Amino acid sequence: MMKDNVIAIKKPEAIKDLLTEVIRTGARQLLAAAIEAEVEEFLMSNNSPESKARFVRNGHLPEREIQTGIGGVAVEVPRVRDRGKSVDGVRFSSSLIPKYLRRSTSMNEFLPLLYLKGISTNDFVEALAPLFGENAKNLSPGVVCRLKADWEGEYVIWGKRDLSKQRYVYWWADGIHLHARMEDSAECVLVIVGVTEQGNKEILAIEGGHRESKESWLTLLRNLKERGLKMAPKLAVGDGALGFWGALTEAYGETRHQRCWFHKMGNVLDKLPKSQQTQATKQLQEIWMAATREDAYKAFSFFIETYDSKYPKATECLRKDKEELLAFYDFPAEHWGHIRTTNPIESTFATVRHRTYKSKNCFSRTTILTMVFKLCESAQDRWIKLRGFNYLADVIQGIKFTNGIRENGEKKSVNAEVAA
Repeated sequence: MMKDNVIAIKKPEAIKDLLTEVIRTGARQLLAAAIEAEVEEFLMSNNSPESKARFVRNGHLPEREIQTGIGGVAVEVPRVRDRGKSVDGVRFSSSLIPKYLRRSTSMNEFLPLLYLKGISTNDFVEALAPLFGENAKNLSPGVVCRLKADWEGEYVIWGKRDLSKQRYVYWWADGIHLHARMEDSAECVLVIVGVTEQGNKEILAIEGGHRESKESWLTLLRNLKERGLKMAPKLAVGDGALGFWGALTEAYGETRHQRCWFHKMGNVLDKLPKSQQTQATKQLQEIWMAATREDAYKAFSFFIETYDSKYPKATECLRKDKEELLAFYDFPAEHWGHIRTTNPIESTFATVRHRTYKSKNCFSRTTILTMVFKLCESAQDRWIKLRGFNYLADVIQGIKFTNGIRENGEKKSVNAEVAA
């Protein structure tokens, strides 16, 4: 065979490296263009066309490498010089690449997951080498330890923040049992997520608790009160753990209770044979998907009649929380999709549960809580605002809703919600 006719086949590793480099180069170019657009907008907004330009370009800051999900990406941030006196404090700062940024947000989510997965600080570089290369100097054990210490400080400050000016209309509460072990194997992570008056979901509390006991929850709730959270939520959503409900009744007695349908369905189906679970699931859905409380009662009774004689444990599990399962009918219909389950917490912790396991060495309480705090903090930025948030004012004022509709029959328009 002639040499000119021989086609060189690249090794899979070479092809992969080439693809990674192409992606990295594209990311670098896209990032550079975005930063240039930031500079142009800043100059146009702050320089007057009728006088000498106050702000002018002045080269670039030293190149630095940002660690991202595709490896290191070299960036150069333009330098902007202020020829005025700078008395008003106006200066250019890239929102894409803040001054001290060394790693992307995805890295700030990835590092806590490595901790929860049981990887020690000394093993971080080895674990990340296939993704970030051997030159990821800012991920050395010393840097990771300092980063961990900073996070622990952030968690402590966050846990002592003043809540006197805050009000949360709805709460979601749950006790999270992670595969990663804490020093006390009986401990779990107690989490509360709240909805503000503006409809934003926020992490309200993250604390360690002993088997979701009433005492643990009560300590958490008292701490919230001591930090200024005097106003009780109108509705709290949680599973069947008696510890939380007992503590809530004692600390915030006026709050309505809503049992989580996701947990309740799982508990009921566990008490039925597999042959019955498909049909039972449909019947349970007909209860919480009913348009009115009256229709829900009918579907509820039908389920009891169908399974009570043969599977009394399943029907008793459902029957005992009947009114708490249907409390959502007294709140705006636009909110039902949010308040029937503890999904805001469940979806956030799904990734954590799947990516952790019982390591040989347990973690300190502070380490677990800090890493969970950082993961929740990152997830919070992606949470969707409460649908129909404009109705929260009515809920706060105590206006009654029947089957999701205001009792006077008025219904705010979609345009009013958008305008708000």
